[in-house]
Amino acid sequence: MTDVSGAAPDDRLAVGVVGCGYWGPNLVRNLSENERARVAAIADLRPERLQAIASRAPGARLTTSPEDLLEDPGIDAVAIATPVSTHYELALRALEQGKHVLVAKPLAASVGEADHLIQRADIAGCVLMVDHTYVYTGAVRKISSLLEQRALGDLYYLDSVRVNLGLFQHDVNVIWDLAAHDFSIFTDLLGVEPVSVQAVGSSHSASGLEDVAYVTLEYEDSLLAHCHVNWLSPVKIRQTLIGGSERMLVWNDLAADEKVKVYDSGFDASPDDEQGLHRTIVSYRTGDVWIPRIERHEALAVELDHFVDCVREGTRPITGGEAGRRVVRLLEATSASLKAGGRAIELAEPVAG
Repeated sequence: MTDVSGAAPDDRLAVGVVGCGYWGPNLVRNLSENERARVAAIADLRPERLQAIASRAPGARLTTSPEDLLEDPGIDAVAIATPVSTHYELALRALEQGKHVLVAKPLAASVGEADHLIQRADIAGCVLMVDHTYVYTGAVRKISSLLEQRALGDLYYLDSVRVNLGLFQHDVNVIWDLAAHDFSIFTDLLGVEPVSVQAVGSSHSASGLEDVAYVTLEYEDSLLAHCHVNWLSPVKIRQTLIGGSERMLVWNDLAADEKVKVYDSGFDASPDDEQGLHRTIVSYRTGDVWIPRIERHEALAVELDHFVDCVREGTRPITGGEAGRRVVRLLEATSASLKAGGRAIELAEPVAG
């Protein structure tokens, strides 16, 4: 079908991107490369950022007013890559305009805000999706498959190190910035929420925001997950260890190849009551190392394609509003634990405020 001018109609999803700081340009690039989407408009308060990104999205309207973009009836969906403190207001206004929304992590600054966004999305019949990019990586998808197959046996622990020098945020601490990734990964892999959260951290800048922190999540059946996050490390490390009763796994996200390695290693413990002495005999097992094949793709490209699918087909995203809420719930609990001097926060407790 053609219009009166003879030009073929453009049925691609028209997306507006709000925010062109660190993450926004990645959204613009991947949306521009997606054959089923187009960048219709880009908003940023700083004109120099708009000029720098203009060449990546030819034809996109540039504006320093997010309101102009949010109120544009020609835009179907909005991708928000702005500071966390602005997520709620921008996402809410987009949903009230009947637009589908993709929000950078974390979804909002509180569980209350997350709940309201989920409610508004349901009322509007719009897709609300959170940019938990790591969930769409080939490594996490492979690890998820291995856990579903019980390749590691009963899980004992997950231990993550996510450190680098910067980027300091002005409105959230290092947990809300970096551990949000780990919380989204743990939530996706385990499919259950922890029973308690404990966090300690310290600040070394005038902002008072923690730039070094350690978080422990306790689950049922003696399963522990631990995160070390740090903006002050001289080296960048992105590594997660997962230990089970049968095998153990190492995921090095910065490795060029062989990102995931599975070790046929473990231990067996048995009681020894000889001569009335109650002891435990431990025998260690060290076997082969298996390197599973990981799909090579840019996670953000896969995520945005999934977003387009959800909009077109009316389906719920893998990392929809509820997944975003669970991560915000954990982040709120870490804030409460920090405020309480590192006390473990039971997730049945109210933690806001």
